[in-house]
Amino acid sequence: MSNDATSGAASAAAGVTGGAGARFALAASRGAVNFVLGLAILAVLWGIGGYMIATNPKTANFAGFGLIPTLQSFPELWQMGKLQNAAYASGLRLGSGMLIAILIGVPIGILMGRITWFRKLSNSPFQLLRMISPLSWMPIAVLVFSSWDGSIVFLVAFASVWPVMYQTAAGLSKVDPAWFKVARNLGATPFQMLTQIILPAISFDIFTGIRLALGVAWVVLVPAELLGVTSGLGYAIKDARETLSYDHLTAMVLTIGIIGYALDTICAALIKRFSWHRGDVGT
Repeated sequence: MSNDATSGAASAAAGVTGGAGARFALAASRGAVNFVLGLAILAVLWGIGGYMIATNPKTANFAGFGLIPTLQSFPELWQMGKLQNAAYASGLRLGSGMLIAILIGVPIGILMGRITWFRKLSNSPFQLLRMISPLSWMPIAVLVFSSWDGSIVFLVAFASVWPVMYQTAAGLSKVDPAWFKVARNLGATPFQMLTQIILPAISFDIFTGIRLALGVAWVVLVPAELLGVTSGLGYAIKDARETLSYDHLTAMVLTIGIIGYALDTICAALIKRFSWHRGDVGT
């Protein structure tokens, strides 16, 4: 009987594992189909639009906006090093600004979530600053910082800090206060409470805030690079426009979309990794 029970338990476990594997494979296949089908529809619409532009005598000069010329320009841009250099320059500015936003936003968000008087006192000035368009700070940033790079990093950080800050505070406000009481009764130090209770409990919310901040920062970065600097994706778009290289322009725009999509996908994977539930965070 014991052998039968053991074999039955093993079969049940194998069935559960196999069922989970099958569900994962099905979800992955559906995701791949939706991904490919969505891009195919976009490519068809783009191709039709490009064909209409190229065949119309009034718009034939803008045929470079079409799908085929855009795709054909990628090897040329890569060989010239423009794609790599522009992506590296923009990525460095984006990373610097996001790092500053995280280093500022997470601690302040924790203070807002843990200290009631600080949250009430800071709400009005933070909301006022948050509602100011980041790009409106450009003239002031140029005067304050000695370089355009510093100005752009400031704009990215200013735009990114608010989602990180408020999402961190919102996540901490949902943590059961009994956890902190038990930790204090067990003799936990403030550092232990931070590293073993607060950060693990709000990791999901922090990464959600970073994902939201990344979208805002990516939108702010490109127009900020249209002025002053001589590198980056925004500058590459302006350069292509001034030289009437429309295929290069759309290639750079497509590159911005690809990089932004990849960064958002990485953040979504991190959110799912630290999520306490099985919700769909990809949408």
